[in-house]
Amino acid sequence: MGTRTRGFANNITSPSGVFDATDLNGVVPATNLANSSLTNVTEVSPSLGFPITSVASDPPAPSEGQMWYNTTSNTLKGYQFNQDSWASGGNLGTASYSRGTAGTQTSSLIFGGTSGPAYNTNSESYNGTNWTSTPSLNTGRFGVAGAGVSNTSAVAFGGFVTPPAGIYSAATEKFNGSSWTSSGNLNTGRAYLAGCGTQTSAIAFGGSSSPPSTFAYTESYNGTSWTAVNALNTGRQGLGGAGTQTAALGYGGNQNPPRTAATESWNGTNWTSVTSMPAITQNTASFGIQTLALAAGGANVPNTGIATTVQYDGTSWSASANLSTARSSAGGAGTKAAGIVSGGGSNFGGGSVFNSTEELTGGGLTTKTITAS
Repeated sequence: MGTRTRGFANNITSPSGVFDATDLNGVVPATNLANSSLTNVTEVSPSLGFPITSVASDPPAPSEGQMWYNTTSNTLKGYQFNQDSWASGGNLGTASYSRGTAGTQTSSLIFGGTSGPAYNTNSESYNGTNWTSTPSLNTGRFGVAGAGVSNTSAVAFGGFVTPPAGIYSAATEKFNGSSWTSSGNLNTGRAYLAGCGTQTSAIAFGGSSSPPSTFAYTESYNGTSWTAVNALNTGRQGLGGAGTQTAALGYGGNQNPPRTAATESWNGTNWTSVTSMPAITQNTASFGIQTLALAAGGANVPNTGIATTVQYDGTSWSASANLSTARSSAGGAGTKAAGIVSGGGSNFGGGSVFNSTEELTGGGLTTKTITAS
């Protein structure tokens, strides 16, 4: 850069207006400049924000608001926070509610349920785009629970069976992608229970039987048989469940009466009461893990279905994006990052029964390519 020319206004002293002639040199030496050339600028003060740098690959751990130009893909990118959002998925073949579920957003299974008056043996598989009919359950039922990691590895247990009416089932069935096979029964037959885990390592908790009563019973499944373990602190039906056999979360439900917002955490041995849900809810679509669980929809007072979605981070509950369709007793599967809710009804007892599906894209800090649009 060489030199910088300057004016002499600052050589006028105040208040006398006397001209200071001790420095009449009209140039500033380059050595007096912090950086004599822009080519010597190696960093920008953090107070000025992140500079847009050119890099061959995306930064491994960017900060929120950071931008860069990727010279390999020739794209401008930034690291930003995105909100959770729901989008329409493929419609179920059979509109129904109070069904069991298993799997992920792109590989899920839904089974049983009812659209009134019959209780379904129906089973359907989802590939992330479409639902396809699969072989039926051996025992038709609704209020059934499920567990499993995919649409070819699931287990169904409990529920209210048809006919003879009034039977709360202990039946357990496993699905291998081709057929349902009977397995060891629950120790206590019940409906509207919660379940989570895998086909060979699951947990069942809560539920109810006739005459109306609620259970705190918890049972552990090893792929063959069920074993009674320590009970919930609050017995209830229609509760949500998420997690694994040794790290589960139970939340909401109905104590016949009242409904409850109570949340409990399971460590493989005991249930511990943790922060309650922000609102009293039952028959919510539930999925996720113990430290990142979702409750989508459900019913509160009165029995009308709701669209509210809330999430638990292992410490507290917070609001997430609402469902597009308010619904109760829908099926839920997947994770906070990629979940799915399907079926359900407009109220606790069914009402208008839905075949629609909604897919969740979880928010958070993500890298995004910046375009003109």
